[in-house]
Amino acid sequence: MPIEILMPALSPTMSEGTLARWLKKEGDAVKSGDVIAEIETDKATMEFEAVDEGTIGKILVPGGTAGVKVNQPIAVLLEEGESAATITSPRPAPAGGGREGDMAPPAPVPAAHAPTPTPPRERAGDRLFASPLARRLAAQAGLDLKLVTGSGPHGRIVKADIEAAVKGGVKAAPVAAPVAAPAPAPVAAPVDNPFGPAYEEIPNSNVRKVIARRLTEAKSTIPHFYLTIDCRIDELLRIRSELNGRSDSYKLSVNDFVVRAVALALRKVPAANASWGEEAIRRYTDVDISVAVATPNGLITPIVRKADGKGLGAISSEMKELAAKARDGKLKPEEFQGGGFTVSNLGMYGIREFAAIINPPQGCILAVGAGEQRPVVKDGALAVATVMTCTLSVDHRVVDGAVGAEFLAAFRKLVEDPLSMLL
Repeated sequence: MPIEILMPALSPTMSEGTLARWLKKEGDAVKSGDVIAEIETDKATMEFEAVDEGTIGKILVPGGTAGVKVNQPIAVLLEEGESAATITSPRPAPAGGGREGDMAPPAPVPAAHAPTPTPPRERAGDRLFASPLARRLAAQAGLDLKLVTGSGPHGRIVKADIEAAVKGGVKAAPVAAPVAAPAPAPVAAPVDNPFGPAYEEIPNSNVRKVIARRLTEAKSTIPHFYLTIDCRIDELLRIRSELNGRSDSYKLSVNDFVVRAVALALRKVPAANASWGEEAIRRYTDVDISVAVATPNGLITPIVRKADGKGLGAISSEMKELAAKARDGKLKPEEFQGGGFTVSNLGMYGIREFAAIINPPQGCILAVGAGEQRPVVKDGALAVATVMTCTLSVDHRVVDGAVGAEFLAAFRKLVEDPLSMLL
């Protein structure tokens, strides 16, 4: 029998998503592993691969549909020898998963059983439960909704009830047509504001909504404190330049050295590689470093797994690949879910110093600023050095001030003596 293709859960926090677009159309043959659609989750836009092979018999949810619930049928796959005629009515989409008019309505009630007029009644404090489509059809037909009995959940009036009432001759004095609401301003079009400057409205993607929710939760529920340290990176820049000049197969960045230094510092101070739990603090045994990457939809944090066991070349290559996939929305769930510590580097934008918001459930995030020449005291004399300011944001429930300071001391020692990172 036909196989229902269900909306997948592509991340642990995903309850619904947007079916961005179909890459296959009805009638196309698919094999297991073929990419058939792109789905925008609460984290990123990802490719959805077919599990079974067959032919796309019917697409139930069109591309561009938002609010599609996890495990909701989105298409029907026909196996060899089956035809579209064998497809039965799909399960109706949950609320928010599509328009009512797109669903197969219940069979119309025969005229003989149409509801008879009853005196107007009040429901739930004068509130009539009716779908938007039912209200529109009733207004067009001149029906008073108080004279219609709803057959939907909890007595909700649906399209079939209006059709049955019209067919059965149930009418009332035409109700006043609702005043048409002004058409909404076009997306991203300037809006005149008599009380302020004009603006444009840009719809929030699922990714942006989740970022907003998680950062608000993090800032309001996690007791942040901040530790700042200056690192002299002249030797690091010299070693980087020398290494990059030896081969065309890699191009090391300052951020690659930072990730490597963070990983080795966490191995020396494992208490900073932890997250809060109500019953116990979870201390991670692997050093998995999340690295913030800016994308058109907002920040996402791909992960360098077991970074303490990888050299600078491996970290550099992996970060370039992960960053490219992040910007293209092609990250796999295992490439951005998890991680025990985050690095956020705005140095390439010329930002001298900043404090980042912790990425829950992690306990720390390191904010890295730009390296710039500053006056310093060296051997009792004034000198000029390239200095990079780093700020550690700490969840005080997990990491105490002394532990945070110990981690930063280990990190600075590695950054200022980069040859020790190569051992």
